[in-house]
This record gives sequence, C-alpha cells and structure tokens, in this order.
Amino acid sequence: MTNSARSSRIRWWIAGLMWLAIAINYIDRTVLSAAAPHLIKELDINPEMMGFIMAAFFWSYALLQIPAGWFADRFGQKKGLGIAVGWWSIATMAMGLATGFKSLLALRLALGVGEAAAYPSNAGITARWFPDRERATVSGLFDSASKFGGAVAMPLIVFMIALFDWRLTFLAIGALGLFWVIAWYFIYAENPEDHKSISQQEVRFIRNGQTQKHGDKSVRPMKWYKLLRYRNIWAMCIGFFTINYTSYFFITWLPTYLVKDKGMDFLKMGMVAALPLICGMVIEVLAGWASDRMVHNKVLSLTATRKLFLTIGLLMALCIGFAPFTDSVFMTVLLLCIAKSGTTVAASQVWALPGDVAPQNSVSIVAGLQNTVSNMGGAVGPIITGAIVGATGHFTWALVFSAALVVIGILNYLFLMGKVEPIVDEEQVTHAHSVASGAAR
Repeated sequence: MTNSARSSRIRWWIAGLMWLAIAINYIDRTVLSAAAPHLIKELDINPEMMGFIMAAFFWSYALLQIPAGWFADRFGQKKGLGIAVGWWSIATMAMGLATGFKSLLALRLALGVGEAAAYPSNAGITARWFPDRERATVSGLFDSASKFGGAVAMPLIVFMIALFDWRLTFLAIGALGLFWVIAWYFIYAENPEDHKSISQQEVRFIRNGQTQKHGDKSVRPMKWYKLLRYRNIWAMCIGFFTINYTSYFFITWLPTYLVKDKGMDFLKMGMVAALPLICGMVIEVLAGWASDRMVHNKVLSLTATRKLFLTIGLLMALCIGFAPFTDSVFMTVLLLCIAKSGTTVAASQVWALPGDVAPQNSVSIVAGLQNTVSNMGGAVGPIITGAIVGATGHFTWALVFSAALVVIGILNYLFLMGKVEPIVDEEQVTHAHSVASGAAR
C-alpha cells in the first residue's frame, strides 16, 4: 500500500464494526443455551419445548436470508445492518422479560429475523468499502468473530448468570448491540465517497482497486431467482452446505462427543471444546490475508486462488473423519482443531465469493442466497448426527458421514465451479443505459 493511501484508515474502522456485529450476533444467540437450565426450572418448560425454542431461531434465520440481502442491496447496508442489530438486540433484551413457552418461542423467532441480515450485509459492505485485493482478508476477519463469540460467550454468560441472574443477563447482553448501533450510525457511510472523514487518497485506493463499483443508485439489484441460472451460484450454495454441515458439529454435538466417546469429565470438556474455535478464528484471518496476497502479487489467478484455498481447507476438514479412530485424546483434539481450522480456511473464501461473482449492487442478495442453503446444513446436520448416534451408540459413523460430505464439497468446488468473475445481468445493463439516456436528455 502506498503512503498516500495511509492518509486515512476509515475502512478499517468499519471492518472493526463489522467484526463486532458478528461477535455480538453469536453471543446473543448463545445466551439461551447457557440460561436453558434456569428457564426449564423457573418457567416450567420441558426439554421438548426447549428444543423447539432453540430450533425456532433457524427457521426465521434461514428463511429471511434472501429478503435481508435484498433489503440491504436496495436500501443500503447502513439501514440493513443497523436496523438488524437494533432489532435482534431488543429481542435479546426482551427474553429477560419472558414468562413462558409462547413468549420465548416468539422472541427466538424474532432474534432469527434480525440476525438474518448480518452476513449478507457484511458481504455487501466488503464489496463497497474495500478494494478487491483486501476482500478475502476482510471476509475472513468478520467471519472469525463467529468463532470468538462461540468460544468466549459460554463461559462469560455462565459467569454473568451466576453473578446476577438470567433475566439481567439477557438485558445486559442485549444492550451491547444498542451501543453498537449508535457507533454504526456515526461512523458508517453508504459509500466511501460519502464519508466526511475519509481522504480522497483512500477513496481512490478503494475505487481504483475494484473491478465493480457497487453503490450506483441507478443500477437495480438483480432478482434473486435469476441467480439460479448460473453454475457458480449453485457451486457456492452446495459447497457452503457441506462446510456448514461439518462446522455446526463443533457448536452442537462436540461437547457430547468428548464426554461420551472420549471419556472427558465435564470441566475438561469445557476447555477442550473451545480449542477448535480459537484455532479456527486465528487461521481464518491468516488464510484470507494469504489468499489476497497471492491474487495481488499475481502468484495465481483469482479463480485458481479461490479453488486452492477452498480445496486446502476442505482437505483439512477431512480430519474430522479420522478423529474417532484414535485412542489418543491428544490426537483426537489435534484432528478436530485441524478440521475446524480447515472449515475456516474455506470460509474465508466462501464469504469473499459473493463480492467476486455478484452482479452490480447484488452482493448482499448473493450472500443471502448462499447462506440460506448453507444453513440447511446447520439445520439438518445435528438431526442426522443424533439419528446416527442413536442407531449405532457412538459418533464414529456420524463423523465419517460428515467427512464424506466434505469430499463432495471438494469435488463441487473443483469441477462445478467455473471461472470466478462477475455475473453480467443484461437487464441491469439495459436499465442503466436507459437511465443514463434519460439523464442526457
């Protein structure tokens, strides 16, 4: 980067807020899990009811990905992400006032509605505010916050519940997001050119480094269903499904696996279960940075770089299938750390791809479509794992099945995904030309 480009660093302040949004996102969705024993006891909720309450988040979260992406592209990520964080923060705080099953179920659905906009909005912000050479770095950075949230949220929330109570904990955790919203509206501007504190050198550095200039209000976002015509969109959705299927094991069944199959006591399990998430958080940022350097220095083409890192990441993720076949606890944990780190190496590219391939002003919609399908992996993965464990009495074949899906993911990215380049939407081009012609008259 040239010295002139360093005259202001506004885009990295925005990247910090994007990271915080995802960290708060994961902390807020974790509070219920930590508070569940207290809710079951105090509100007379049985485990079956609690299962529905926990699952309700994914119903609204997955279904609202595409509408949330459309809203962010159509009305701007400032409104899209700002309203979303405010919405889910209020929903989190309101859970502290819940009186029973119905109110908790409704509030959990509301939480999913708000949180649906986080990732699609961040993908769109990355495309607007960062040059192409920094896209995977920023994508890896903001997604790494999900691992941070997952790793630190549980012990932090448990401590707060013990120190205060579950109702005050919901209120305090939810309030974090409202402070974020205030900072967001003061710091963020829809486009680099609109920011009051940014230097012209930084604006030129950003815009001159972009293949597509997102933010032109005369260009309408592409209709989401038209995206299904393109093989790269299918490859992105299928591949992310296989990645998320494996990823969700680490935040659902991993504690049970370590206790049941590996014989760990509860306290030791609590520390060990956080290790894969912590490793993944660090590796993801490094992978995003390394891939950006390779593209910028022309070591490989964009297509070859994306496929290389996706393949390396998924080959690492295959280690999940080997974990059951060792009697060494150390080797089991090592293999699981490698597997989780592999999913994050792949994720650094997954969240860069919408900016690579989306038509103009459609990055959030592409990200929302991709994330809709990927969260189906998160929705069915724990169910399939539970069914296999119930049928066999152990986790071995459940983890082997997860590894088999990873193989499908590798083949998908290698052969179904074609050249990584922006989709050209003829309807968008025609509309932009008509608007330009009208303005010329």
